[in-house]
Amino acid sequence: MKTFKAYRLEQINDEIIGSVQTLTETDLPEGEVLVKVHYSGINYKDAMANMTKSPIVKQYPFTPGIDLAGEVVESIDDRFTEGDKVIVTSYELGVSHDGGFSEYQRVKAEWVVPLPDGLTLKQAMILGTAGLTAALSVDQLEQHQMDQALPVLVTGATGGVGSISTAILKNLGYRVAAMTGKSEMHDWLMSLGAESIVDRETFMNEKPRVLDREQYAGAVEVAGGEVLSRVLTKVTYNGTVSLSGLTAGVKVPATVYPFILRGIHLAGIDSVYCPIATRKAMWHRLATDYKLTDDQFNQIGHDVIILEELSDKLPRILSGGAKGRYVVALV
Repeated sequence: MKTFKAYRLEQINDEIIGSVQTLTETDLPEGEVLVKVHYSGINYKDAMANMTKSPIVKQYPFTPGIDLAGEVVESIDDRFTEGDKVIVTSYELGVSHDGGFSEYQRVKAEWVVPLPDGLTLKQAMILGTAGLTAALSVDQLEQHQMDQALPVLVTGATGGVGSISTAILKNLGYRVAAMTGKSEMHDWLMSLGAESIVDRETFMNEKPRVLDREQYAGAVEVAGGEVLSRVLTKVTYNGTVSLSGLTAGVKVPATVYPFILRGIHLAGIDSVYCPIATRKAMWHRLATDYKLTDDQFNQIGHDVIILEELSDKLPRILSGGAKGRYVVALV
């Protein structure tokens, strides 16, 4: 490797400017494993990193991208050898450590997960952090037996976590009620496996109650805020709500009634620092019993882009103008 391309953020006159630059190996951060990156994926956190006055990035120049999948080129850690196919998601990648929007990246060995049999590198990045979060969310729901007579509610269903959760739940035999405010996405969600669509505006305009009719066996919840408070009141006895996001806010105007009268479980989902053993177990499930069909992979990871397109695509994530997952091809 002499030179390679990366999407770099620079601070110029109080503005953050992103561009594709040519780098050398000396530009890479410290780490035990050097990876030739084949694919990355775009996440909400990456779009936030691209903002002026970003809450994510503290030092520039910087390479964003909290996900990558590729092939080991060099390793000073005995767990990995040249040619190994690997996945790296979250931890400090793309936050305080240069990330996956680069043809090569050096990472810490303790962040690296071997690519499980049954997944390609591209499929791994169609999933990425969103897929890991979805797997953790569904796993929490399954730890408490769900009433299959009722549907499972998935909020933010057109996003990465929501769309992948919809597909996983459908494949496991659950009925899925997918919530969205985008009427143009209804057919797409149904093609992924949603049985019904819940209009977000209608859902939020209903009169709030401390306990509502038991409508859902459980929920994959990515919004937080008032959305979460309303979801909790509609889940059936002993149901679970897996919470992984805060797009509707961090304050939850809720009561204790769903918890003490219905035994509702609220499971917090952390895909950033979850233990490596849990991480490997979830990637194994994503390659086996949680695996998406080829058609679902194509539907969710329908848009494959190159580094030069990131400047255009990243702002669309913040504006809510995306569906599923953008995959960045680096080979």
